[in-house]
Amino acid sequence: MTQKTALISWGGWDGHTPERSANIVRDILEKHDFSVLVGTGTEPFANPDLGEFDLIVPIITMSKIEQAELKNLLQAVRGGTGLAGFHGSMCDSFRNEPDYQFMTGGQWVAHPGDIIDYTVNITKPEDPIMSGISDFPYTSEQYYMHVDPLNEVLATTTFKGTEFEEINGVSIPVVWKRSYGAGRVFYSALGHTADEFDVPQMKTIFQRGALWAAR
Repeated sequence: MTQKTALISWGGWDGHTPERSANIVRDILEKHDFSVLVGTGTEPFANPDLGEFDLIVPIITMSKIEQAELKNLLQAVRGGTGLAGFHGSMCDSFRNEPDYQFMTGGQWVAHPGDIIDYTVNITKPEDPIMSGISDFPYTSEQYYMHVDPLNEVLATTTFKGTEFEEINGVSIPVVWKRSYGAGRVFYSALGHTADEFDVPQMKTIFQRGALWAAR
């Protein structure tokens, strides 16, 4: 059987510990027999052979991407390369690029209260990505996001309105999967820093989601 290949590229805001997170994701994928290339910034997305990878994991926050790089990335995923990511490292990568956000299915807009305690509610326990995982408490940024209604939502979180009373009781997706052309896209809003991979549910959800997304 041909070995699967993955590209991880990290960069952007250091507060999201992109290099440490990239190393953790590399180790996860290598344990599942992927051949993994780790790069930095957006330059790896210009690779003319980008579409040959089975999986791409961007770990880049609040950055900018050249239009040729973006076009190549979009074409690779539409052609069948999987895309998987987490937190702002995938859904706050390029705020000025709606085509990228259209592919990922969402964009971060707020985290009221910053680091707080909240609950992750599993909405599709029958999905293999969520198998054996029930609702669980979490301490991190609770992401308020703009999301695509086409997303297949696997988990949500409900806001208490402590910071903004008008969002009290609003549920926002935390985990979803979707299609983009022939490519599979997976996203989890969990993972503010690399330390959150120590939470078993967070790590398991991302690991299963990335494996699902891979071609």
